[in-house]
Formats: sequence, C-alpha cells, structure tokens
Amino acid sequence: MAVSTHTFQAPKGTRDFYPDDMAVRRYLESVWRRVSVNHGFDEIDGPTFEHLDLYTVKSGPEIVSELFSFRRAGGDTDYALRPEFTPTLARMYAARANALPRPTNWFSICSFFRAERPQRGRLREHFQWNLDVIGEDYPRADARIIAAAVDVLDRLGLTPGDVQITLNHREDLEAMLSHYGFDGSRLVEAIALVDAVSKLPADEFRRRALDLGLDAGRWDEFAGALACRQHAAQGCSMEHLQPLHEKLEEFGVLPWCTYAPSLARGLAYYTGTVFEVHEVSGTERAVAGGGRYDNLVELFGGPPTPAVGIAMGDVVIRLLLKDKGLLEPARDFRPRPDVFLICSGKEVAEQRFESLLASLRRADLHVRHSSRSTRNVGKLLGEAARVRARCAVILGDELEQGHVVVKDLDTGEQSDAVPVDGLADRLKKDLAGAAGSP
Repeated sequence: MAVSTHTFQAPKGTRDFYPDDMAVRRYLESVWRRVSVNHGFDEIDGPTFEHLDLYTVKSGPEIVSELFSFRRAGGDTDYALRPEFTPTLARMYAARANALPRPTNWFSICSFFRAERPQRGRLREHFQWNLDVIGEDYPRADARIIAAAVDVLDRLGLTPGDVQITLNHREDLEAMLSHYGFDGSRLVEAIALVDAVSKLPADEFRRRALDLGLDAGRWDEFAGALACRQHAAQGCSMEHLQPLHEKLEEFGVLPWCTYAPSLARGLAYYTGTVFEVHEVSGTERAVAGGGRYDNLVELFGGPPTPAVGIAMGDVVIRLLLKDKGLLEPARDFRPRPDVFLICSGKEVAEQRFESLLASLRRADLHVRHSSRSTRNVGKLLGEAARVRARCAVILGDELEQGHVVVKDLDTGEQSDAVPVDGLADRLKKDLAGAAGSP
C-alpha cells in the first residue's frame, strides 16, 4: 500500500532558527540583556498566553481580530497568545504594587504573536526586548529609557547617522491639533489620523482632517507643521518636551534624538512622551517604540502609578544590521568548540577514542569530532577549522607511549608529546591562558 507523504513548512509569518540564525538571535538577546542589567533593570517574564480580557480592557474589543485567541475544548474561558508585554507587566505590578520598590525597573525578552498579514519587518511571531520604569515621574524615567535604547543601538554598531530616536509629547500634539481647529471632543480620532499620515494618500488624509474639524484655510500651514522635524542638538521648541530635553542633554544622548510633531503612536493609553527609533533613510519600519502610560497600572487594579517603557523587536533590527553589514559579531554566538578530537585510524587510537572523548566532556570541555569515515588527519583538521575549534587533539601512535598531539588552531602551534594523564587540566589551562591573552 502506498504511503502518503506530506511536505510541511513553518506556519506563515513564523521562522525556523537554524544555527546561524540562532546565533544572531542570541547576539541580540545578549546586547539587550547586558544593557538592561548595566542600567539597573531586573529581568521578568510572564505567561505566553493570557485571558483575552486582559487585552480588550486596554485596547478595546477591536483588538481581538489581531490576536491568536482560543478557547479550550469544553471550556468557557477565552485566552489569547500575548501580542505585547505591557498588559502582563501592568497586571504583575498591580498584583504586588505595595511590596515593590519605587521605581521598579523591569526588562523582559519574550516571544509575541500577532494574527496579521506578514510583511517585511512584521511577522506573526517575533522576539522582543521590553524595558519599563514603573513608579518614577517624567522626565527622568523617560530619559533613562531613551539612554538605554541609545546604549543598545551603539553596542550594535549603529550611529546617529544610521538611526534617530524621534520624540513627541501627547500634550504638545493635542495643543497643535487644537491650534489648527480640530474638534476637542475628537482628539483621539485626530491623533489616530496623524499616526496614519504616512499610510494615506494626501487627499484622503486632508478629507479626514477636515471632517475632524481642521480649519480648511490653514491646511497648508498644518501640513507644513506635520512635516517639521527638529534635531535635538539644535534645541527644543516644544513646551512639554523641554524638561526631557534637559535630561537628555545631561545623559549625553541628544545627537541621537529628533523632535517631530507628527509622531503620534496612535495607542490611546499613552499619556505623555512618545518615541520611535527609525532608520535615517526611512526604508524600514520603526526599529523600536514606546512612551509614557501613567494610567495603565490603575486600569488593571493597581494604585495610580506613573510608567514609561520601550520595546524593540528582533525582526526590523536584524534586517537593519544585515543591510549595514553589522552582524559579524553574531558569529561568536555560535558555540565554539574547545577541542576537536581527531582519530588517525591507528588501532590504539580507535580503542581509546570513545573513552577519551567522554573523559574530556566530563571535565566540562566542549568537545566535537567528525562523523565522517575518513581518517585523513589533514581533512579532519580542515573540518576542525570550519567549526572554529580552538584546538585539535590528534590520537595517533603516540598513544602507545601515553601521549597525544595537540594543535592550537588559532596560532598554528603544535605540541607532539602531550601526556594523556592530566590532558583535560592541561587543555583547560592553555585555553584559559589563550582567552586572556591580548
């Protein structure tokens, strides 16, 4: 009977992480984690799925169409795979608000899910760094978040000529909209419209703006105001951003910052500063984004608590680093073997190979060997070099006298009579010395 076969692929909008891809992911995670810890943040995590209500409370029932939601067979509770971390963070903080320090500095590196149409820079599953300060007021906490983001960008090899952190303040944005005649009762709609300005044809944007109360005679003036951008190094003309500007100057990050009245980040729960990290050329989606959300913890049952945070996904930053040739450091995040064990094919080598392999691994050394049938030492040394092993241990006739050949694959130096007794300690000492050398 014929056996049916199927070719399976990863679900649309997800990725398989082969070793090289995993190395890039671990590299990004290492930078995120190092910067977070250096800036005084503690790591947290939460469930991969939450009650569906957790997201509808914050974003309204319309969010459901963007989520992977489900109900267990026979159950009556709706859940959703987490699309972001802020609701989980607010829930966690609200549950222990009285016992937590002020400020509370938390970071997380988690997977997230969105039931949207996949496109460049946006997938249905991605990994994301979240950094939040809870319980500290504007502007110091905002400056701390931005300074940490700058540290990440700098460590990844980017410069202010590559990316800029664009900032706005919700109160400045609302004041501008009121100044141009927008209906004060529909400012949330107006903010959402401004947030979509780059996605709409100019005539469609103008029509909607007029519908929301824009003074038709001031259209050109309003369009010019939206297009205005001011580099932070040149000062700050925006009233509510001025205190933050002073802090950013103290922290030494003004060269990375730009002020833009058009930045809205349409999520209604932002209460003050909003910011996004963009490539200067503008070819990619936002690299990161965030803002101040002073009402969210209270919405989830906690006390009134100021909060500000930023999130950076792995998809866009990876594309950006690849395009700029900045992923070379990720090579070091593929495990590099301490030892590549080579059997020359001699009888004594064949007899001792497995036991020596096991003893070196028990000694906490990362040891690899070839799965090929060849016993050609030259070819096996080539394989050792390809996997970037630090040294090769060659088992040959010398084993009759209790010795092996050890070759340093970084320097090319070779020792032809290294005793098997104490070999693991010798290798660990040599490898430690090499790691510490200039």
